[in-house]
Amino acid sequence: MLFTITYRGHNTEKLGFLLYKNPSRPQKFELGFGNAYVFYPELSCEKTTAALLLDINPIDLARGKDNAGGLFDYVNDRPYVSSSFMSVAISGIFRTAMTGRADEHQELSDCPLDLEAVITMLSCRSDTAMLTKVFEPLGYEVGYESFTMDENFSDWGDSKYVNLTLKGKIRLRDLLKHIYILIPVFDRQKHYWIGNDEVEKLLRNAGDWLSSHPEKGFITSRYLKKLNPLVNMAFSRLVSANETAKENQQDEIPAEIQEKKLNLNEQRLGSVVAALKNCRARSVIDIGCGEGNLLRSLAREKQFENIAGADVSCLALERAKEKLKIGDNRNEQHEGPRINLFQSSLTYKDSRFKGYDAVCIIEVIEHLDVSRITAFEHILFEFTKPRFIILTTPNREYNIKYEHIKEGALRHSDHRFEWTRDEFRAWAEKTAERFGYTVKISNIGEIDKDLGSSTQMGVFTLNE
Repeated sequence: MLFTITYRGHNTEKLGFLLYKNPSRPQKFELGFGNAYVFYPELSCEKTTAALLLDINPIDLARGKDNAGGLFDYVNDRPYVSSSFMSVAISGIFRTAMTGRADEHQELSDCPLDLEAVITMLSCRSDTAMLTKVFEPLGYEVGYESFTMDENFSDWGDSKYVNLTLKGKIRLRDLLKHIYILIPVFDRQKHYWIGNDEVEKLLRNAGDWLSSHPEKGFITSRYLKKLNPLVNMAFSRLVSANETAKENQQDEIPAEIQEKKLNLNEQRLGSVVAALKNCRARSVIDIGCGEGNLLRSLAREKQFENIAGADVSCLALERAKEKLKIGDNRNEQHEGPRINLFQSSLTYKDSRFKGYDAVCIIEVIEHLDVSRITAFEHILFEFTKPRFIILTTPNREYNIKYEHIKEGALRHSDHRFEWTRDEFRAWAEKTAERFGYTVKISNIGEIDKDLGSSTQMGVFTLNE
């Protein structure tokens, strides 16, 4: 299988310095599963191409194994496709280039270059549409060449392999890291054991872009072979990193705007608590509880006898424990039995969500990828199915009132979408009807006659 990088521009022969591979001579590297070769089929001032050719020996793949694998150990597609073997070769042979170190050519290494990468025979099964969804947000122009399974048997359909081409203005180190992480996402057949170290590897090489990627769920799940404990661990780490970034961004917002935001948060919490009282709920769970601001408000009210909070971020839960003084001996007898905190994600079924009169989803849904909303609906309205659901989310129309938000931008960098008032009402009414609920929608915050309010709230009541 072949992987090539083409650099177009001025003095492109310096690609060899960035890759730490001499263009004047081919090089051979012995790997545990075969040999790899690096050579330059094109070399000029205007265009230079570096190629990595991987020659896998199927006998080497089977050597040392018992007979459990049978014939598959010797007859398979591994020698002919771009897979995790290619990722391992890239990380080993271009290790220094992936770090971005280039000595006297450091300035060139730090600059976006006009690069084109071609990955031959990438296995993506029926996921060709995902090629664009995964690579375009990273700044690439995406193209691929597909093939029929067999020219003599058209009924067999298309092959599950494609030749993928990526073009963009990007740093070499970023290109290598993107491909290193994403080849196994599409191939899905890693040749080595998947454990906690794979989470570290993913975050080390993709932590600076994965948390804001619209397909981070798809990428993380596929990279970790859909092993839920590892996927949840990775998401928790990503959320913690996002929270740190949010705190840093908060310092840059003018004090007047921060004060307005604080006032809105207080109004939002007050509205939610009032809605819960009106529902006469005695047990409440806040899914996506963050640092526990709503939980602290609920704990002040004697009506709420059983309170729980769940969040994907372990760091947020630790901060919630501090705010609620859970674990403090002076407060343990008073609050301990009333408040339960646990780590979980609202896009996965969790039996601990069940059994509460009301579920609160406060400023959470907009952080979900649109592709995950259907799963969210089934988990909340069908699997958990409480008597009451209280959900709040920003009103996109109101963003124009915030001077620090650019035109067309979302309220926060981690938001995947924001609904207008009509869009939220349409979703809420359709979802309520589908799962046997009625919904009442109201505004939170100062109301503009043309734009509505900053926050919109839906109170869903189960039809009985």
